[in-house]
Amino acid sequence: MAGVNPPTVPAWPAARHGWAQAVGAVLTGLAVMVLVAALGLWAAGAGSLPDGAFPRVVAAAVVTAVGGSVRLTGDAGALARSQATLTVLPLSVTLAGALVLGAGFLRPLRHRAVASAGELGGWAGRFAVLWLPVLVGLAFAARRTFAVDVGSGTLSDLTDLFDAAPTAGFTTDVPSTVLFGLLWLAGVLLLALLTSRGAPLPARLLRRQESVRPAAHAMVGLLLAYVVVGLVGAVITVLTRGHAATVTALVLLGLPNLVWPALTLGLGATWNGRVEGPFGLPVPHVLDEVLRTPDVSTLDVRSLAAHDGRMWWLVVAAAVLLPAAGFRMAVRSPARMRLWQHAVHLAVALAATVLMICLTARMSAHYGLSLLGIGELTGEVLLRPRLWQAVGLGALWGLVAGFLGGLLARTLRHGGPARPTPPPD
Repeated sequence: MAGVNPPTVPAWPAARHGWAQAVGAVLTGLAVMVLVAALGLWAAGAGSLPDGAFPRVVAAAVVTAVGGSVRLTGDAGALARSQATLTVLPLSVTLAGALVLGAGFLRPLRHRAVASAGELGGWAGRFAVLWLPVLVGLAFAARRTFAVDVGSGTLSDLTDLFDAAPTAGFTTDVPSTVLFGLLWLAGVLLLALLTSRGAPLPARLLRRQESVRPAAHAMVGLLLAYVVVGLVGAVITVLTRGHAATVTALVLLGLPNLVWPALTLGLGATWNGRVEGPFGLPVPHVLDEVLRTPDVSTLDVRSLAAHDGRMWWLVVAAAVLLPAAGFRMAVRSPARMRLWQHAVHLAVALAATVLMICLTARMSAHYGLSLLGIGELTGEVLLRPRLWQAVGLGALWGLVAGFLGGLLARTLRHGGPARPTPPPD
């Protein structure tokens, strides 16, 4: 009948089925993270660890990937001294889990323009409730102790003589793992809402999305572009130089740990680092050369180019990809947006992105073993940024790239062929 509004579909069916969708998304995200970590560690040789320890190491990798705390332990008896520390995030595992969980969170919200804050909070709460036992289970699973191979020579003879075989292992702090794991999940879900063009928001926030979503989406696209470029470079390396297992381990565990700092280096940022001892990380040879010095080294494009002139391409890559990100942001923004607004939006977004890179890509690892003060086995890997220099350069590049991207978008919008004027009646 004319004038009668159609009946409103009740919301209870969606709420009733929400738990099943959340369970599927959380389990899929966990499975992807475990698979990526397991394949990467297997390629790195962890599959040969004794006493069935491989699953424990995989659990530890996933714990660290979501910001959890894994503490290294060491023991070499009463006649020896052992210490170890480790601070590193396997960002390939982090990225894989974030993409899957973010997509799973957005899936039931698609095809809608507006959602209440309560509904979004309800979906986030479902994910958090399900993610909590996952974090607790991983934290308790990520615990193991290993015997340390000291090789042959004096150290080996002394350990046999005094029955002081050194051991090293890892354990987790459950409260901090749960806390940071939940914060990581909250960040992933918030970022998914910010970067998705079609995800619904509360009505009062719709006006704010014009200045946030295009810039956030452009930054995610920029980070993924660097990952793709790094992946192509890894494939070329395998085809031309071999080392398939090492490169595979790097790609599956820490590709963003290399390519995202490379973005900041292309902006002119400086990192400080050092590699010492019998072990290191499966990094490109030029990076190992720069960092393997007696003192802490300065890592920037100039120091890398002194060993390999191709490193200047990092600046070229930034000069190409950043305006492209600015253009991508501008075409997703309202046409009424002014050039200076494009510049400011991208400057803020790029500064925040560089800050995130600097906080997550830094790494620190140290191991030391001393027996009776006679023999010593040590190793160290260190990489940390000059934080505020990098953030300031990101803001400066963002201003320029945002302006250029907005200018290019405006030119394309208004530079098409003029339509013929219709003849008068």
